[in-house]
Amino acid sequence: MRGEETAGAEVVVVGGGPVGMLLAAELAGYGVDTVLLESGGAVSDWPRATTLHARAVQVLARRGHLPGPVRAYRDGPGESPFHFAGLPGLAITTPANEPAPVLKCVQAELERHFEARAREAGARVLRGYRVTGVSQGADGVRVTAEGPHGTTVRTGRYAVGADGARSTVRDLVGIASDTHEATVSALAGTVTLARPDELAPGWHQTPRGWIVAKHTADGRTHLRTLNCSGAFAGRQATPVLEELRGEVSWLAGRDIGMGDPQWLSRFSDFSRVARDFRAGRVFLAGDAAHVHFPIGGQGLSAGVLDALNLGWKLALAVNGRAAAGLLDTYDAERRPAAGRIVEQTRAQLALMRPGPELDALREVFTAMLPADRAQGRLGAMISAQDTVLPGHEGPRGTGEFLSNLVLDTPDGETDVITLLRGGGPLLLLLGGESDGHAEEAREWEGAVRVVRARPVTPLPFDAVLVRPDGYAAWVPGGRALPDVLAQYLRQCSERGRGLPGPAEG
Repeated sequence: MRGEETAGAEVVVVGGGPVGMLLAAELAGYGVDTVLLESGGAVSDWPRATTLHARAVQVLARRGHLPGPVRAYRDGPGESPFHFAGLPGLAITTPANEPAPVLKCVQAELERHFEARAREAGARVLRGYRVTGVSQGADGVRVTAEGPHGTTVRTGRYAVGADGARSTVRDLVGIASDTHEATVSALAGTVTLARPDELAPGWHQTPRGWIVAKHTADGRTHLRTLNCSGAFAGRQATPVLEELRGEVSWLAGRDIGMGDPQWLSRFSDFSRVARDFRAGRVFLAGDAAHVHFPIGGQGLSAGVLDALNLGWKLALAVNGRAAAGLLDTYDAERRPAAGRIVEQTRAQLALMRPGPELDALREVFTAMLPADRAQGRLGAMISAQDTVLPGHEGPRGTGEFLSNLVLDTPDGETDVITLLRGGGPLLLLLGGESDGHAEEAREWEGAVRVVRARPVTPLPFDAVLVRPDGYAAWVPGGRALPDVLAQYLRQCSERGRGLPGPAEG
C-alpha cells in the first residue's frame, strides 16, 4: 500500500507550463527553495503559442532567461511587422540597443528551456502530480497531490497556481473571476491540403469570418478558423477532421479538401480575469489568472510578465527583506494589465466580425496602421511597452520601463541588461549631484546594488532606482529615495538576507 509523503519547501509552484517553469527558475535563481508540481509526464508538443512580444522579451533579457543570444539593435530602433485584428501594416518597434521586438519561439521549446534553467538553479520539478488540495494558515501553505508513488503533501511559505485556464488552485482557494461568455467559435489543426496552393499563407477574411493558414516545412498546413455566427454549444467536444473541413469550406465558400489531421482543437473568445491575483499566501499567474481571445499572440507574453513581476517579490518576502505590502503590488500591477489585454482583444474581435457595416471601419484602420509607426500607440499596446506602473507618481521616467542604456564605468562599457542580470534592485548613480543618493540608500546596503556610471547618451536625470524587472521605481525630483526604498525593502538593520547579486560597482 502506498503511503503519504510530506516534504517542505519555501515556495510551491503548481503548473509546469512556461509560466510556472519560468517562475521556478526565477525563484531558485534567487536561492529560494522551490518545488514545482506538474500533472503532465513530459512537455507537450501540441501547437500552442509561438509569440513573445517586446516587453516580455526585454525583461527576459534583463533577467538572463532569454533563449539564445541577445540580439540587440545598437545602431537604431528595432522594428518587426505585425497585424491588428488580422489587418496588415502594424509595426512593433523598440528603442535602440534592445532585443528583437518580436521573438518567435515554439511554446514547447520555451518550456524545455525554462525547465532546464529551473533544474539547473536547484528547483525540484516533480512530474505526474495532480493537485487535489490547497489549504493555508498564518505561517504557510499545504498542497496535496496524487502522483506516481501515491499521495504527496508539499508545504511552503507561499504557493503559486500557474496551472492554466481551468486552474485547480484558483478553484480550491475560492478566487472568483469576472468573465465574458463566448460569442464566436474557432477551430485549429494541422492537416495536409488536397491542393496546397488553394490557401495561400496568411490571414484570409471572408464574408463569413476568417481563415488563417500557415504552411509548415514538411508540406502540411496549420489552420485556424473564426466563425462569428455564434458560440459552439458543445465547446468541450473534441473536433474531428470533417468538422474542420466543413468549417473551412463554409468560410471559404468552396470545398477545401484535406486529410491527415493532427492537433485538432477548438477555442473561443471566452475571457476571464480573476478578481484577485492573491488570496493570502496563494498567488495566481498566467492563464490561471487571465484568459482572453488569442488575437495578437499576447497570452504567453502576459504570463511571462506575471512570473517576472512576482518572482523577485516572492524572493524578497522569503528572504525576509520585503517591505510590508510589497506582495500586494503584484495584484495591483498585473491585474489591471490583464484587464487591458481583455478589453483590447475584444476590440480587435469586434473589428474582425463580418458585415458590410464594418468594411469602412476596416479600411480606415488599414490606412492608419502604417501611420501608427510614428507614435507606435497600437504597437506599444499589443507589446505591453505602454505599461506604466500604478502608484509611481513622480517626474517623467518614474514607473516607466528603463531602456537599455549603454554605460561607461571604471571597468569598461556595460549596459542595463547586463547589470540587472545580477539579481536585486539597482541604484544607478549617473554623475552630477548623485553621490548623496548613495548615502540615502545606505540603510538598504546588501539589498540594493549601487553602481556609478556615466550614460553614453545624456539623460534628464542623474540617478535612477531600477527594479529587477527593469522598471524605474524612482528618479530625483519627486519623492525622497528613502521613502521609495522603504516601500520595497526592509532596512538592513532589520533581519533578512536580501537577494543574491554582485557587490557594489
